[in-house]
Amino acid sequence: MQDRHGLLSEPIGRVLLNMSLPNLIGIMTILGFSLADTFFISQLGTEALAAISFTFPITLIISSIAIGIGAGVSTNLGRLIGSGNPHLAKVFLFDALLLTFLLTASLAVLGSIFIKPIFSLLGANEVSLPLIHDYMHYWYFGVPFLVLILVGNQGLRSTGDTRSPAMIMALAAIINLILDPLLIFGIGPFPRLEIQGAAIATLISWVVALSLSGYLLIIKRKMLEWAALDIDRMMSNWGRLAHIAQPAALMNLINPLANGVIMAMLARIDHSAVAAFGAGTRLESVLLIAVMALSSSLMPFIAQNLGAGQHQRAKQALLLSLKFVFLFQTLLYIPLAFFAQPIAQLFSTDPEVLQWLSFYILVLPFAYGPLGIVIIFATALNAYHRPMSSLVINLCRLVLLMLPLAALGSYIDGVRGLLLALPLTNILMGIACYILAQRICEPAKVTTAESI
Repeated sequence: MQDRHGLLSEPIGRVLLNMSLPNLIGIMTILGFSLADTFFISQLGTEALAAISFTFPITLIISSIAIGIGAGVSTNLGRLIGSGNPHLAKVFLFDALLLTFLLTASLAVLGSIFIKPIFSLLGANEVSLPLIHDYMHYWYFGVPFLVLILVGNQGLRSTGDTRSPAMIMALAAIINLILDPLLIFGIGPFPRLEIQGAAIATLISWVVALSLSGYLLIIKRKMLEWAALDIDRMMSNWGRLAHIAQPAALMNLINPLANGVIMAMLARIDHSAVAAFGAGTRLESVLLIAVMALSSSLMPFIAQNLGAGQHQRAKQALLLSLKFVFLFQTLLYIPLAFFAQPIAQLFSTDPEVLQWLSFYILVLPFAYGPLGIVIIFATALNAYHRPMSSLVINLCRLVLLMLPLAALGSYIDGVRGLLLALPLTNILMGIACYILAQRICEPAKVTTAESI
């Protein structure tokens, strides 16, 4: 677990590029799960598309917990590796994965019990609820596998190895893409399972990915050290993990919760807008893929450099990343503005859904440059061991700005006004975060408890 990938020595731009390209592939494949499901399910009709759209906030909540734990793993492992403590890093990763399994398995059981009340609260009707149950029953069964994959892959990335996680997720996405149409539509010897088939296809691909990730971590890279069940040690490591993971998970949880509130607002105005918003949020994940790839690379880069005492190098990497994402996302908007309608037609043939999805694609990506700044800055704050600052930024964006503006917009101009509130929020917060980034990320004193 050495600096084999040049995180502490090679030129910043080259290192981040080398780390981000495999991350880009890995994130594309993760998003491929969601987009493949959305595309094939949309062929079943508007009600099926609306049903899968209602599941998005819940699946994002669990994924956000995984991202939070992954942030804690990446930051702490990065500092341990940067300061030359590989043995402690291995034990820490073991304890982190154990906590991950216990937490997600418990949430999955509770989620499967309360499917009906939760989705009724989100605005699902009697037509959508049976379809949601068919999908979420299998999704909940497999979600502990998914979270273990995501957290284990963050362990690999903390060493600078972004290629292996990308290859694992690429294979899983290919399996999902092959099985989706076979199980959804009943092609050949396979039964026609419709929306349930999409969930089963995803579950099978997760099992394969977890097997490969476990092989790399345990056998090939020997990054895990099987340790005795020492309660004091485990509680100490879990506390260090929670110092980053809790605020990071809460920060990511706010996004799907806010999306759930917006979806509930839309459900009371126009049910077709719910289907459009669900497809749009999945498309948004693809359009922000470069931001997510860079943020996944930036966090271990900053953590290792801070662990090695190279504070100025860490800050230079942050500012370079902010400028890049703003320029990249602004340029990406140009073709989207011209092809909004054809892109929308990939997901639906319903005229009302097409109307709102086209409007979504035309309006929201205009502010993805500022949104990228917010995402990169908030991620970097976790590496700086300032997770509460990261949480406060997201709370301000979603609770103080986005939801009130969305409510005001929906009151003034219905669905159109609500959607216009979202890019306005991102522009305001992007400006604020860029100003803060130049001031806040100065070398900070790190306590003993935070030193890993």
